[in-house]
Amino acid sequence: MPPISLDPPSGRYLSFTEREEIAVLRAKECGVREIARRLGRAPSTISRELRRNAATRGGRLDYRASVAQWHADRQARRPKVCKLAANDRLRQYVQDRLAGMV
Repeated sequence: MPPISLDPPSGRYLSFTEREEIAVLRAKECGVREIARRLGRAPSTISRELRRNAATRGGRLDYRASVAQWHADRQARRPKVCKLAANDRLRQYVQDRLAGMV
């Protein structure tokens, strides 16, 4: 497993530090809007992060920053397979559109 980067956030993606802060505030039972306000992020970003990375433990939804960061790193890996190379129907549709047949 690659080391977790503590680099400053790019602005677009949540950093590990921000994810840790979300976990701490969530443990203190702060709401999504309060967490967003403290981090300077949109409530939708926090809500999406919590929904995407909540782990069920004993019937509760727990948020773990390290697991969330691991998922984010795994999703960001390169190289990825090109959609046109992996999807024959999509490739044919794009070719037909470029040829003016559709």
